Amino acid sequence: MGLGTEIRDKMAKRAAEEIKDGMLVNLGIGIPSLVPNHLPDHHQVMFHSENGIIGIGSTPEAGEEDAHLCNAGGYPVTIRGGASYCDSAAAFGIIRSGLIDVTILGALQVSGEGDLANWIVPGKRVPGMGGAMELAARAKKVIVLMNHLEKSGAPKLVKECSLPLTARKCVHTVITEQAVFTVTAEGLLLTDLFAPYTLIDIRENTDASFSISENLRYIKKQGEG
Repeated sequence: MGLGTEIRDKMAKRAAEEIKDGMLVNLGIGIPSLVPNHLPDHHQVMFHSENGIIGIGSTPEAGEEDAHLCNAGGYPVTIRGGASYCDSAAAFGIIRSGLIDVTILGALQVSGEGDLANWIVPGKRVPGMGGAMELAARAKKVIVLMNHLEKSGAPKLVKECSLPLTARKCVHTVITEQAVFTVTAEGLLLTDLFAPYTLIDIRENTDASFSISENLRYIKKQGEG
């Protein structure tokens, strides 16, 4: 099931809270590409792309796209002051050197121990691994943005991934349209709940076991008091 614009922006805004000034951040395609739209104009974050851009800016307005300027997924981007270009070898060298502070990726499944499956569904045609394997292994922090449920209604937060893994025990934070979890040594910790979902909804829609933070935050819809 696709997510509407408001929900996608809600998830991207929450992910932006995890980014601090001075960080070097890699973004996956889809919802992660909306994250720069939710940072203040004066931020000093540099967004990295595997195709060789360091310093991606906000999404261009319709009609303002530059056909020669895109991210690794081929989607149009802007650049901010101080941006630079390099070839893909150097871009992957930055990843392999462990210089990426945060990577924000999509996922097909995440396990309760933070295992990530996001590159293939056996028998089906999907985009492929791309740089995800190296990003998951070398980034200092891995954040997953994904739907809470598959199109079939099955949970994507599972006890053990049934799909081929991209990397083991690499995910630190999971943000869905329903909730936010931190992956701890003891398993998943529910930290945020998005309106209108309840704890009952999260328990019904999550296969992996989880504990609940003492400081659980309830995030209301835009416009609510």
